[in-house]
Amino acid sequence: MIKVVTLQHIYGKNRERMAGLLKTLVENELKELEVKVEISITPENWAEYTLEGEDEEVSANLLTSRYGTPAEKAEPGKVYIGFLQAFGEDAFLVNIGVPVRVEAEELKALGTGRPKQLASRFGLISHLPVEVEVIEANKNLKARFTKKQLDLWWNWKKATTDRVIVNGATRSEIKSAIKKTGHGRDIYEIERLGLLEHAIVCREKTDGPGIVAAIGPRLKSEMGVIIGEAR
Repeated sequence: MIKVVTLQHIYGKNRERMAGLLKTLVENELKELEVKVEISITPENWAEYTLEGEDEEVSANLLTSRYGTPAEKAEPGKVYIGFLQAFGEDAFLVNIGVPVRVEAEELKALGTGRPKQLASRFGLISHLPVEVEVIEANKNLKARFTKKQLDLWWNWKKATTDRVIVNGATRSEIKSAIKKTGHGRDIYEIERLGLLEHAIVCREKTDGPGIVAAIGPRLKSEMGVIIGEAR
């Protein structure tokens, strides 16, 4: 038996449901291997998998290589995958296993405005996966978003279409909500950002906030909207 903690945050009002969804998704990814999977939630709200079977070691290596593990400390100059945690008055807080701050000075690449205003402008919401580079690891842990991350957000903002960010739902749940509300023709695709984090790409004449209003009550997920400036 092997236990593996992965960089998958368990969040939301119904954490047991989310843990169950993650378990099903991981079991599907390991379906070709001889292994039994159980999931639990660590005190820090990360997903912990208990693997048992002939292929438990292979499965553990696969999960850690694919999803990573929470960092125990932050090292300057190193790039980490984490999750947006909060938007304060003077910084974004990112959880990479330990909390790091992306302060206002490092957010200038997103334009002018307070951190909360920038988050709203780019449709950024808590638990969205992000890539950061740690720049200071003394008493205060400071980081900046990588060029790859910033380029992605600017591509969203400069697009000819709106995007709707949905966290805490599976792709099939999102597709079902879109279909049941009659908006199947109003979107191009559903982009996968994480296991339970997605971006709905609207068509050129589709209003992102309208999609949120329609599917929000069915999904009960946290959502963000990016208005494409080239519309």
